[in-house]
Amino acid sequence: MIREVAHDSPEYWATVELRDSVLRRPLGLQFSIEELKAEKDSRHLACYRSDRLVGCLVLRPSAGGDVRMRQVAVVPELQGQGIGRAMVEYSEALAQTIGFTRMILHARETAVDFYEKLGYAKVGERFVEVTILHWAMAKCLADV
Repeated sequence: MIREVAHDSPEYWATVELRDSVLRRPLGLQFSIEELKAEKDSRHLACYRSDRLVGCLVLRPSAGGDVRMRQVAVVPELQGQGIGRAMVEYSEALAQTIGFTRMILHARETAVDFYEKLGYAKVGERFVEVTILHWAMAKCLADV
């Protein structure tokens, strides 16, 4: 089951812990209070199996009809089982319902194939973000 969770709720803090353990700690990074406060205007999606949080992502409104997908995390031992795909597809449908026309994201180089299989295309050149290589990617939501 995938559902939206409220910023600063217990469910939100569980997604922060998942994102921290999967995305930040392996790079020697941690969230700042300012970063987390800045997520107040974002939409936070959480994926559950039974009552267990198994994945999450954040949608941040951007300019010109764009919405930015960020901080996609899946419990490591459950990766490759369709959780990420289900969350991305859910987030695309939600974004389109809200009125966004294009999903944009910064994909870690290791995740580019995953996003390309879901219809995303690279935009521009590789760049370094949070100490590792990334690609900007985009998908027109009218194609969803």
